[in-house]
Amino acid sequence: MLDNPYIVYSAFMLAAYLCGAIPFGFLIGKARGVDVRTVGSKNIGATNVYRTVGHKWGFLAFFCDFLKGLLPTLAAVGFLKSHADGSLAYLSLATGIMTVVGHMWTCFMKFKGGKGVATAFGMLMALLTVPVLAAFGVFVLTVWLSHYISLGSILAAAAIAVLVWVCPVSMICVAPAALLPLRILVTLLGVFVIVKHRSNIARLAKGCENKIY
Repeated sequence: MLDNPYIVYSAFMLAAYLCGAIPFGFLIGKARGVDVRTVGSKNIGATNVYRTVGHKWGFLAFFCDFLKGLLPTLAAVGFLKSHADGSLAYLSLATGIMTVVGHMWTCFMKFKGGKGVATAFGMLMALLTVPVLAAFGVFVLTVWLSHYISLGSILAAAAIAVLVWVCPVSMICVAPAALLPLRILVTLLGVFVIVKHRSNIARLAKGCENKIY
């Protein structure tokens, strides 16, 4: 079965989707007696958990969402290293994308999910360490100066969409054939994360977005 690229792609992508679909923010909120779908921004992501359940629980939700993007992607990278096969050139990329898709449209929550920032961060950390660390610096600086997590997320998404074209990309985690598609998809992912924050952008424009402190 491992010699059949269709089976390998299907198995990794399905597993990645199901992993990404685990609604950690919702589960953490429920464990603390809060349904995050009914409070704050009504989003199941880490930011809403941070605001409505508590700081440490928000960080826990972020870490869990980060891991569900990182670990499946690293598993695909490891598989590629041990199975040198040109037909699997896009495996790590496809696996990572499916973790984000699972988070944004989770089958466990009627295909409604979070905005994908933490999960995309984990996925990209596995594939594009340098651009991601630079974008994370943008996120931290923005949140520190503005106190808006949403603004930090938006600017970090914009930064990664640009940095993926100008920063050196390691060929360890992606095959050369997958480099251009990776850059294009990361750019589209950055744009999509920004679009998912359109309600936050509207609140920022009106000056009524919630600050973290």
